[in-house]
Amino acid sequence: MTATEDSPTGTGDLLRRWNATLLAARAGREGPDPAPYGRDLLGRWAEPQRRYHTTAHLRAVLDRIDELTDLGGEGGELELVRLAAWFHDAVYRPDRSENEERSAHLAERALTEAGLTAHEVAEVARLVRLTVTHDPAPGDLNGETLCDADLAILATDPDTYRGYAAAVREEYAFVPDDAFREGRATVLRHLLALPRLFRTPYGAAVWEEQARENLEKELAELTAD
Repeated sequence: MTATEDSPTGTGDLLRRWNATLLAARAGREGPDPAPYGRDLLGRWAEPQRRYHTTAHLRAVLDRIDELTDLGGEGGELELVRLAAWFHDAVYRPDRSENEERSAHLAERALTEAGLTAHEVAEVARLVRLTVTHDPAPGDLNGETLCDADLAILATDPDTYRGYAAAVREEYAFVPDDAFREGRATVLRHLLALPRLFRTPYGAAVWEEQARENLEKELAELTAD
């Protein structure tokens, strides 16, 4: 059966979430119809070069933001955090290094046109750029929430994590195996060396241990003789 916009495998639910988020961020101010902006973003998230950074990842990040809010009681400007989630991988080419910067520029252009204030636009763009390092400053509630939600895939069950790692490898299929293993191992070592992967109290309590187990297991497999 072909997926329709409103089917579980379609994107109708995501478009509705986008519309609600942008309208809430505008807080009653006048502006253009949110839907065309959402459709453009969904088209970007569905580009053929993506294997992990797809609408499934977008949906997961939005769900984890909700989890952090509903179960963890995390604060911050949540509508701006949600908008940053929509834009954080909106521009994605695995063979390029400036994806986050280009995504931030896209957010600046689109959200200004869509009716957000200069402060709101700047904050969304800042959050998008923060996903380069996932290193928010202490007390940066917006940054902590977005970064934890983006990294929550690391704390999934082992089968889901293996699927994530395999999808990342597919996105970098143009990289030879030895070079990929070396580069991926460097990334994993960097993550494991961090004092905390997750900065929110909820993320640290619920996700940290499983994430480190997954990372350590993948690193051991990558570096095995």
